Amino acid sequence: MSSSLPLAPELSVASTSPSATALEGHPAELELSPRLHNRDLAPTRLEGRRWGGYSIFALWTNDVHNIANYSFAMGLFALGLGGWQILLSLAIGAALVYCFMNLSGYMGQKTGVPFPVISRIAFGIHGAQLPALIRAVIAIAWFGIQTYLASVVLRVLLTAVWPQLSAYDHDSLLGLSSLGWVCFVAIWLVQLVILAYGMEMVRRYEAFAGPVILLTVASLALFMYFKADARIAWSVAEPLTGYEMWRNIFAGGALWLAIYGTLVLNFCDFARSSPCRRTIRVGNFWGLPVNILVFASITVVLCGAQFQIDGKVIDSPTQIVASIPDTTFLVLGCLAFLIVTVAVNIMANFVAPAFVLSNLAPRHLNFRRAGLISATLAVVILPWNLYNSPLVIVYFLSGLGALLGPLYGVIMADYWLLRKGRINVPELYSENPAGAYHYTRGVNLRAVAAFVPAALLAIVLALVPNFHSVAPFSWLIGAGIAAAVYLLVAPRHGHYHDVSGECIAVDHSSH
Repeated sequence: MSSSLPLAPELSVASTSPSATALEGHPAELELSPRLHNRDLAPTRLEGRRWGGYSIFALWTNDVHNIANYSFAMGLFALGLGGWQILLSLAIGAALVYCFMNLSGYMGQKTGVPFPVISRIAFGIHGAQLPALIRAVIAIAWFGIQTYLASVVLRVLLTAVWPQLSAYDHDSLLGLSSLGWVCFVAIWLVQLVILAYGMEMVRRYEAFAGPVILLTVASLALFMYFKADARIAWSVAEPLTGYEMWRNIFAGGALWLAIYGTLVLNFCDFARSSPCRRTIRVGNFWGLPVNILVFASITVVLCGAQFQIDGKVIDSPTQIVASIPDTTFLVLGCLAFLIVTVAVNIMANFVAPAFVLSNLAPRHLNFRRAGLISATLAVVILPWNLYNSPLVIVYFLSGLGALLGPLYGVIMADYWLLRKGRINVPELYSENPAGAYHYTRGVNLRAVAAFVPAALLAIVLALVPNFHSVAPFSWLIGAGIAAAVYLLVAPRHGHYHDVSGECIAVDHSSH
């Protein structure tokens, strides 16, 4: 049964027709479908939004300085890129991520809606399940894997403090030891507790964790710099030159963008709680380009100092932490990386599937229930087995990841180039066949037609060995082709209304 909500007269004005006094072609009352609407999916009221510049900066600080990103950047050093080349490569990636993240964030800030609802604009009120589910499957798998990796750090920490616990680390139940299970469940429960208090608690935790990891990695860099007698190696013995050097520089930048291919889609889940565009722009500037350059500098110092000391190339900052002889500092280092791994996991892999599953059954699943289901699924798939299977990581998760570029291309082309940002937010929750986003039985077949060929090409480029040289650019190529095809097949002269969602919005604290 649908609920009827009268639209406020001042919100029923089409921006494309300044003299209009009512939304043309629509009834006086808008029916909010329970198949499309609940309080968690509803727009966030502009007044009282709390994700300010620092909150966004802290969000990105956690994500930029996570262990996986350091492993990626250290891999560039191992490939033969020198210090300035790594800085240039990551600067290119930072510029791309900053621009694309702003485009996504502005959408969320204006409309106040999460990613599954944003997807309804281009793909239709029911077709939006396609991009939402692709994003959710990737997130659930990685949520389980990251929870497992965090539990490994906790296991190291516990056995460093109480060595006798290692006796419980040699048996196996479904591929995990008794101590491993205890650590995994503990980390899993901590994340559930944070999510149980909603997005405001997520904001507070991210704000706490950001400075912790920034201070930790900066301290590690100083420790290694002085350990190497204030001298660092700027490259490995035989650095790359010429064409191969420049290809790896640009490939590194493109791969850095691909790493953010998940969050660049659903950044609106966080930006919907920001008060204005400037907040997003400033928070993103300090949190992405500036933060990434700090991250790149720390990477160069860590790799260069270690190579100066013993000629070895490290592949993770945890190797440095593990080598610290003092147990107290070892524990503090492990604790810091544990805190940031949980922070990254929540923002990148927990929030998205919670909104997506809520979007599947809004009548029955709110944000918290959906989060519990997605967390449970992350345990059922036994993520440590996935992580230890290269085939699963490379072909399944990387294949799904290649689909994110084409999804981004379609959604951005529709919002920015076709509609020029004019969105009728209340109709995103209506099943009225005459509604703006009903298309063909709730699915925009043109968007699907643009997505499919671009997605197939992106998968081929990402996974087929013969295309190894262009594989790093598969996300960008997929996004560009999907956007171009969509603009070719979409109607170019539609009449798009711009209607605020304030009339059906809920307080920030409700999420």
